[in-house]
Amino acid sequence: MINQDDRAHLERCIVLAEEALGAGDDPFGSVLVSGEGQILCEARNRVISGDATRHPELVLAQWAAAHMSIEARAQATVYTSGEHCPMCAAAHAWAGLGRIVFISSSRQLGEWLVQFGAQASPVSMLSIHEVAPYVMVEGPVTAMVDAVRELHERRHQSATKRVLPMTGSFER
Repeated sequence: MINQDDRAHLERCIVLAEEALGAGDDPFGSVLVSGEGQILCEARNRVISGDATRHPELVLAQWAAAHMSIEARAQATVYTSGEHCPMCAAAHAWAGLGRIVFISSSRQLGEWLVQFGAQASPVSMLSIHEVAPYVMVEGPVTAMVDAVRELHERRHQSATKRVLPMTGSFER
C-alpha cells in the first residue's frame, strides 16, 4: 500500500520530471530511498544529451551498485514518475534493488503517445514484471497519474509545435 512517505517521494519524482521537461527532455524523474527512509540519490531524464540510455532509473541502479551493499540494495525502494522501461527494469533486477513504486504505467504512456500523435517508443512497452518477474512493484498510483500525463502532453505538444529551420517540417 502507498503511504504518506511513498506519496512524498513520488511528489519529488514529479518535480524532477518537471525539471527534465524544463530542460527540453522527456519528463521522467526518480528517487532512490534506503530501507531506513533516507533519500540516497535522485535523477531525472537526460536523453536529450544524445545518449538515449540516460534514464533516471538506470542511473539509480548504477549508483546503487557502486555505493551500496547487496543487503542495502535489497531493502531500498526506487520511486519513479513512470514505470521502468525494459532496460531500466533489467538494470534494477541485476543490481538487486528492492521495491519499485511508479505513478504511471508503460501501457498508459503508450496510449498517451498515440493520443498525442507522438513517435512510438523504439522498444516494446513491457511491464516491469515481464522483464524482472521477482521485483516487488506497486503502481500505477491512480491519484497521481493525471499530473504525469499532463507533463507528457506538454512535452509532446511543444515538440510538435516547433518547426525545424529551413524545412518547414515539424520536429518530433
